[in-house]
Amino acid sequence: MENQQFSIPLSDVVSEFHLEKFYEAQGFDNEVVSVSEVNRPGLQLAGFFDYFDSRRIQVLGRVEISYLHELSHEEKMVCFDRLAATKPPMIVVTRSLEVFPELLDAAKKHDVSIFRSSQSTSNFMSAVISYLNVQLAPRITRHGVLVEVHGEGVLILGESGVGKSETAVELVKRGHRFIADDAVELKRVSDKTIVGTAPDIIRHFIELRGIGIVDIRRLFGMGSVKDTEKVDMIIHLEPWEDTKQYDRLGLVDEYTNILGINIPSLTIPVRPGRNLAIIIEVAAMNNRQKRMGYNAAEELNNRLMSKLEDEANQ
Repeated sequence: MENQQFSIPLSDVVSEFHLEKFYEAQGFDNEVVSVSEVNRPGLQLAGFFDYFDSRRIQVLGRVEISYLHELSHEEKMVCFDRLAATKPPMIVVTRSLEVFPELLDAAKKHDVSIFRSSQSTSNFMSAVISYLNVQLAPRITRHGVLVEVHGEGVLILGESGVGKSETAVELVKRGHRFIADDAVELKRVSDKTIVGTAPDIIRHFIELRGIGIVDIRRLFGMGSVKDTEKVDMIIHLEPWEDTKQYDRLGLVDEYTNILGINIPSLTIPVRPGRNLAIIIEVAAMNNRQKRMGYNAAEELNNRLMSKLEDEANQ
């Protein structure tokens, strides 16, 4: 599943960025884009097509339009015909610049969609790349619960019935926010970031054994839910085993690898009487503190080592 190629309809991109239509190719509603990179075809307009990826959206900005203004009608026809013949998903002219008649003729000849944006070229390209990175990101689905605790995205994993959903409800009651229950969709949106969300059909719903399905947004209000959240740490809940040795200092950092990214993780044993909500709150704050450069376990260890050294020198 991690190697699966994802795509989104081109019509979603047009709608998201409110693009002005000049020519829409036949079957445009069925056209998709499957790469997150976009291209400014300056070299291609000059005739250089080595290493050209025709799957990318092509963007014409002020530089390209200014260059084309210097060309004759026949030269424009040749430039646009060569570009449109590669059949890119669509060509977008930015800054509300002129859409040349020669471009429209080539687009109609090769059935390539032409749109225009009022945004600056750099802003448009960065926004489109960011949008496509999220929409086309590698993804997996994990059985768990995703909550935001003190600004930290906490993914709670564990066997069915261990108490993940009940803990999430307690956290919501304490003022934190709920993102997903049962099926958490995780997307790798960059080399350092995993973002989690819920499938549309079960968004904001949570299952509590003995009660059934409840709607967190309806029960606790709009402020109790979020649609997406970055995963900052993972907490594994497991039934307490008296024979198992659990980490009591936290000197060794543990990580869980998801989609090639190592995310800080903890294993918390569950037994009657333990307040998991408070434990997760403290774990989230401690994780943020570590990220800001302070590790309480290392500080205590340094104090102990310093004390031992002083006693040894006496």
